[in-house]
Amino acid sequence: MRAEKLFGLLGYPIGHSLSPVMQNDQFSNQGLPFFYHAFNVPTENLKEAVEGFKALGISGFNVTVPHKIEVMKYLDEVDEEAQIIGAVNTVVNQNDKWIGYNTDGRGYVESLLNKTGDTLKDSNILVIGAGGAARAVVTALSFEGVRHLAITNRTYSKAESLKERVPHHSNISVLTTEEAEKETPAYDIIINTTSVGMSPETDKTPWRTDNLKENCLCSDLIYNPLKTKWLAEAESNGADTLNGVGMFVGQGAFAFYKWTGVWPDLNRMNDVVMQHLGGK
Repeated sequence: MRAEKLFGLLGYPIGHSLSPVMQNDQFSNQGLPFFYHAFNVPTENLKEAVEGFKALGISGFNVTVPHKIEVMKYLDEVDEEAQIIGAVNTVVNQNDKWIGYNTDGRGYVESLLNKTGDTLKDSNILVIGAGGAARAVVTALSFEGVRHLAITNRTYSKAESLKERVPHHSNISVLTTEEAEKETPAYDIIINTTSVGMSPETDKTPWRTDNLKENCLCSDLIYNPLKTKWLAEAESNGADTLNGVGMFVGQGAFAFYKWTGVWPDLNRMNDVVMQHLGGK
């Protein structure tokens, strides 16, 4: 089948990405004559790459590290949520205008809702970290309207800055690490947005698990390894767990929908990713 529309991914380096296999499988499954390709673009060539995409009539693209912030300079519009987060990961060609979105937070919340259902809105949540991933998660959870959200970070000022970025932050508090550790038994959900525990430094953990609330959900945005040491320890202490595969699949699903107007098969997307990660 000849591809009638081309979609892409901008990043550097890009060879490890599972987005092409996930999105191309979904295009095929939906019977859409589209193709998705990863483009390895160094930072100094980003502007030319975006201009080239427009000249070629590419229908949309994803953006990954290190371009999520820099790419915003070369877009025609950036939606409200992406502006608050301060980064773009999905771009849509709409009437020859590049419109930027951020589906990372929405993708994560979708995976969280699949785990928690309606109880998410009534949850007391701790977010560990204040970087780009934390900004996406906190913004999306704020839009979702959760009961209370606490942010903790090694650098307290960064956590304060994150709170100030979110316009509806009356239900958000900022805690020092020591303050948050004392409150650990009160949290329904604890979310690690840092890279602590990611391969190759898999022996590290971001938070204690010996004083968790009964049935606490510990959620790690990391998916390499599929089960971090922190999640394994949390499970051994009676907690429920959620790894980062759902966020990756979710952000891809929302990007797919923005490009096509069709909601993808999330279970199939998840299966494709898990097969390539060596999981079940």
